Amino acid sequence: MTNIAIFASGSGTNAEAIMNHFAASSCARVALLLSNRADAYALKRAERFGVPTAVFSREEFRDPQGRVAALLREHQIGFIVLAGFLWLVPDYLTGAYAGRIVNIHPALLPKFGGKGMYGEHVHQAVIAAGETESGITIHLVNEQYDSGDTLFQATVPVTPDDTPDTLAAKIHVLEHRHFPTVIEQTIQKLR
Repeated sequence: MTNIAIFASGSGTNAEAIMNHFAASSCARVALLLSNRADAYALKRAERFGVPTAVFSREEFRDPQGRVAALLREHQIGFIVLAGFLWLVPDYLTGAYAGRIVNIHPALLPKFGGKGMYGEHVHQAVIAAGETESGITIHLVNEQYDSGDTLFQATVPVTPDDTPDTLAAKIHVLEHRHFPTVIEQTIQKLR
């Protein structure tokens, strides 16, 4: 059984969908949820699932011998999921977990990716560009924002009356439907 660590910075709806998906899985289980924000609601969601949690600082995240690395070892983490986590992953983690860190991006990469392109910023940019479709990209994580190999994409139409909020709602449906399944498929391919 593969132990998954989820990194989350916000409300944690994707984290909850993932924890729910793996609650009865024989393939993997969510063994840890880590956040860079003490007020992230994702922490409360994890507690409801009985998943251990921890909050860390930027220094603890960047230090290869620091608290984050120690927690990953302590919980025997074999796979990392970024679920609304906004910091660039340091080289020591992308190296140690090469091919075993995934992220979800709320647009069709390579468009509308990179530093600062998250959440509402992405949806505003998609609408401003006059795009007729958007969607999600689930990708492997490397040392650059949103540039790892694409594992999966799904699309939704962007209509003339869409706002960033209505587009975000469409994207969330795709995220919750596909992210847990793609994580499981990726883990199974690593076996």
